[in-house]
Amino acid sequence: MKKDGSLDTFIGEVIGVIYRNDETGYTVMKIRTTEGLRITVVGTCIPVSEGHQIKAIGVVRNNKTYGDQVVAEDICILPPSKLDGIKKFLSSGLIKGLGPTTAEAIIDVYGLDTLSIMEYPIKLAKVRGISLTKAMNFAREYMNLKKLQDTMMFLQELGISVNMSLRIYNHYFENSIEIVRKNPYKLVDDIEGIGFATADRIGQNLGIEKDSEFRIEAAISYCLKKSANMSGNAFLFENDLYRETLDVLSVNSEDIGEKIRDVLGDMILLGTVIRYETKMGAAIMHKSIYNVEKKIASKLADLRDRARLINIDPTEAISLYEARNKIKLHEKQVEAIEDTFEHGVHIITGGPGTGKTTIIKCIISIFADLGLDVALCAPTGRAAKRMSQATGSDASTIHRLLGYSVDAGGTMRFVYNENRPLPYDVVIVDEVSMLDEPIMYHLISALEDGTRLVLVGDKDQLPSVGIGCVLHDLIESGFFGVSFLTHIYRQAETSGIVVNAHRINNGLMPSLDNKSPDFFYDEKNNSVDIANTVMDLVLNRLPTFLDCTPRDINVLCPMKRGTAGITALNARLQKALNPYSKEKKEFKHGEVIYREGDKVMQIVNDYEMTWFVTHEHYVENGCGVFNGDVGIIEKVNYATNEFTIHFDDDKISNYSFSQADEITLAYAVTIHKSQGSEFDNVVLALDASYLMQTRNLLYTGVTRAKNIVVLVGAIPTIQKMIANNETLKRNSLLTQLLIEEFGNL
Repeated sequence: MKKDGSLDTFIGEVIGVIYRNDETGYTVMKIRTTEGLRITVVGTCIPVSEGHQIKAIGVVRNNKTYGDQVVAEDICILPPSKLDGIKKFLSSGLIKGLGPTTAEAIIDVYGLDTLSIMEYPIKLAKVRGISLTKAMNFAREYMNLKKLQDTMMFLQELGISVNMSLRIYNHYFENSIEIVRKNPYKLVDDIEGIGFATADRIGQNLGIEKDSEFRIEAAISYCLKKSANMSGNAFLFENDLYRETLDVLSVNSEDIGEKIRDVLGDMILLGTVIRYETKMGAAIMHKSIYNVEKKIASKLADLRDRARLINIDPTEAISLYEARNKIKLHEKQVEAIEDTFEHGVHIITGGPGTGKTTIIKCIISIFADLGLDVALCAPTGRAAKRMSQATGSDASTIHRLLGYSVDAGGTMRFVYNENRPLPYDVVIVDEVSMLDEPIMYHLISALEDGTRLVLVGDKDQLPSVGIGCVLHDLIESGFFGVSFLTHIYRQAETSGIVVNAHRINNGLMPSLDNKSPDFFYDEKNNSVDIANTVMDLVLNRLPTFLDCTPRDINVLCPMKRGTAGITALNARLQKALNPYSKEKKEFKHGEVIYREGDKVMQIVNDYEMTWFVTHEHYVENGCGVFNGDVGIIEKVNYATNEFTIHFDDDKISNYSFSQADEITLAYAVTIHKSQGSEFDNVVLALDASYLMQTRNLLYTGVTRAKNIVVLVGAIPTIQKMIANNETLKRNSLLTQLLIEEFGNL
């Protein structure tokens, strides 16, 4: 074996499968090479079993626990050529119901021709002990396995990875080759993770013309999807879509321009996309997104105007709450609470220290006195946990409230929907600025007419990561009651974090004199000095000042790249806070090393990820780990190629190494990813090289801190961010559709 890091080829028989992830194809197997060597091969491939012959191309690497392993870039399955191999293959479990005894009986009759007759039930039924029904089942199972192998070979020859090939097969099954060969551009819409460039490479390999209607339609669809995923836009203006499609197609506009418009016209005619006239021009959007916005508008109209009447004197109820809790509410708080009982849909918005939590607690108490069932929820687990802690009442994520599950095809389903509404009289949603249109759609679809909806959030926070700008659009429409909270209460007036957050939000410079006990500034004028200062603050200065550990300090950055971005800072902080040691197991994924004890964050919603929580008298099980969940890598298991994360909310989940693309180190995180979270101690690294320097980015970063925040950067950078109150306007029809909906009432 070559141990110099160069590629080598290994051919041999599988003698054992140590571990396999059926979803990703990640496999660890033992093989006996044609030279008689026993080696471990690690890589992605289709299902294999003992007896399979494989050809693996890879690099020999030394595993600290298991010694030399072949890390394969490509694994090709070869048919078994010896009787013993055929027997092991047939009895491996890949063909249901076919065990060693039956496999031996078939081989006794057909010998080396066994595999060639497996597709013929009549011939199989001639074997003693195999009925025609069994023979038909064996043949069907074998043919399905053969189709999978044929499909995988076909797709891999087109340059598609094993992992992605499995996803394609699991979507199209036996029709995979036919569909991909006819129109590979269909993959753009149907398979998550395949963009236009990948589909186009396949299309070109298959000889599809550059002006093919399939190719143009896929480019249009890709541009709309990219704008939605990357920028949160529900639509693109027609002229913008035309220009972006031309750019993606990389074809001279004179040659293909008219054809793009023709294909777009056909897509509109067929209803694949919707063309909607606005004052700014024609909007083009996917039909599915249009339907989501249309449903939100119509359902909100029903909820606003069909709320059940509540026989209550709000003023009297509020006075009773004040007396019971020995507090005196501000007049603005009283108005907000009274308005909540007046409107079927009510919005409460305000910055830190403006009393949103006090209002929610009062509303909950009054509704409870009336015997009404109230549900509290938020878009993320961390936001829900904060809501629970602040109000003293149980709160859950919206997903858990709706009872999400994932079906066999990988599609997310909700137990509660328009056919089975939630059993609550009132639903209160916190951190609504984080709420995107799809989850808003699912939530309000599950509310029966008469349910009251209370939406609480900060309109000046960054918009949701997903599609749309729900809170902004609802306020802008003017059709819903809105309580704007601006008064800072006495207990918050002494907080430099609160006062300076409001100064920033009002376009004023924060006080940088370091006289506040919780708001500090350290002036640094270049990326290197910013990064070094952040390290010093986390490792030395703040732990001494606060009498805490470095792990109690959270670093937030506007960007990923650069010397003062999260990628570089995570690497430095990991090295300082959780350095390599022989006692800690680790693994490498891409360019990142993950080891036991690392602080990590989930960066995608994984609805299928199972978890458990150990309580005093029972173990709770469930599924679903969400974008923004933070935890610690508790264990790395080389035997199973898995690692375990213990999340902040006590959920424990097991991941395969190949699922590490779902997480990132979280010693430092982007401000966007910190939304909905509250940290005791925050260091903000404000590098001038970040292009999107906006007021709401700085405001969001500052308001994540509970006890202390330290800004590290240059004064001109802070001035520039505060002066830039231009938030990228997201393209959405929600406000217009609300106008239409209420106009029809």
